[in-house]
Amino acid sequence: MVISKICCIGAGYVGGPTCSVMALKCPDIQITVVDRSIERIAQWNSDKLPIYEPGLDEVVRQCRNRNLFFSTDIEKAIQEAELIFISVNTPTKTYGNGRGRAADLKYVEGCARMIAEMSQNSKIVVEKSTVPVRAAESIMHILKANHKPGVKYDILSNPEFLAEGTAVEDLLKPDRVLIGGEQTPEGQAAIEKLCWVYEHWIPKKNIITTNTWSSELSKLAANAFLAQRISSINSLSAVCEATGADVSEVARAVGLDSRIGPKFLQASVGFGGSCFQKDILNLVYICEGLNLPEVAAYWQQVIDMNDYQKTRFSQKIIECLFNTVTDKRISILGFAFKKNTGDTRETPAITVCRTLLDEGAQLNIYDPKVEPEQIIADLTHPKVTESPEHVKRAVQIFADPYDAVRGTHALVVCTEWDEFVSLNYERIYASMMKPAYIFDGRKILPHERLQQIGFHVQTIGKRLLQQQQHDPTVRPFPSHLTNGHGYGALPANGDGPSAQA
Repeated sequence: MVISKICCIGAGYVGGPTCSVMALKCPDIQITVVDRSIERIAQWNSDKLPIYEPGLDEVVRQCRNRNLFFSTDIEKAIQEAELIFISVNTPTKTYGNGRGRAADLKYVEGCARMIAEMSQNSKIVVEKSTVPVRAAESIMHILKANHKPGVKYDILSNPEFLAEGTAVEDLLKPDRVLIGGEQTPEGQAAIEKLCWVYEHWIPKKNIITTNTWSSELSKLAANAFLAQRISSINSLSAVCEATGADVSEVARAVGLDSRIGPKFLQASVGFGGSCFQKDILNLVYICEGLNLPEVAAYWQQVIDMNDYQKTRFSQKIIECLFNTVTDKRISILGFAFKKNTGDTRETPAITVCRTLLDEGAQLNIYDPKVEPEQIIADLTHPKVTESPEHVKRAVQIFADPYDAVRGTHALVVCTEWDEFVSLNYERIYASMMKPAYIFDGRKILPHERLQQIGFHVQTIGKRLLQQQQHDPTVRPFPSHLTNGHGYGALPANGDGPSAQA
């Protein structure tokens, strides 16, 4: 039953925090995290970790070089371990069959081949990466085809459900731990061994065991459901802006229904991160391959709505700035896809910045945790621009938010960092061009107070009084839609009967 040595292949956002917390709670187990990147391993062994997560520095400090090790010696770690986590990236394919939707499993396959080549004794191999359904079958096929005499493998699925920004807390007190394995005596024995590891700090009732395929699909389903909630409330935010309803009040009313609950009902500029879009696209691809086009279309709409929200918010900025941002300097507060992380993968800020840059804007960008090099790399990526040199000239990165907003026409909040709420907005207003605009893409700022200071404020899912009075795109509903009473918002240049009202 006892596991004494664990190896984790992949020192990224999942492998590093997961194994750090596991080492903290399992002092009797030696855990080695390995990666081919010399630079990344050096960072894990330094005072400046390669990723930012609240509380992670302290966890690593307590365990590192005690029972937690970071190494590039992959062969030694694999040979010594009884249990091996595969925790490598599974990006969306950018080429060939399934391009833009299917998960690229080349790194997972590479891990399987390394394990088969380097193992001298039997191993439990655990999928930690998010993978398509039946990926474990492919891993086992590779291991069996390349195994040494007497070496046997058991494959388990143990998907992570942590959220960036709260990873340490999620790992210390997870809602559940899911472990899937083969429904055989050997498979059940392997499940029990991994359960034993988690039972060091997690109650048995929170550890769910199932078959491998259910475990793999559950991870995709969980992310799809969470993203679906965000896209659902964001779709209603557009309705709220058009009618005068307040999306926060709608979300509160809906969330108080115990069958629905309040989580993931915060309207915003859109969701980002490494998981939601990638996993839903993977799910869409799987459904198409299973000849389930209606199911595929249903989940594709979650992505389409997110793209619409990001584009809609970006266009609102341009329209409010007199329909032109050419040579106007605009400050972007926040570039990470969410607060308490430095991760910029699929961040809505990229869409906002790209749209503004394409329209000729000059950008001042500030984020407390994202490195300037990462921001420039994201905005000059071939998928984002065909003119990287223009982007470099048009974008300035700042280490202080007050410097970032000085002399700008507008301030755009793209990440919900707590520090943005407590900034001195009187000072900011005094330093900006007039009229000064704020576009709150995360609904975190005190809008009425900002209006009192003098700002023109736009946000998600709510028409502020100032906008109702001055927004030329808002006008009374035609009588046939209001029974002769009340007012609402309709596009001033709309089509059909509403355009003639």
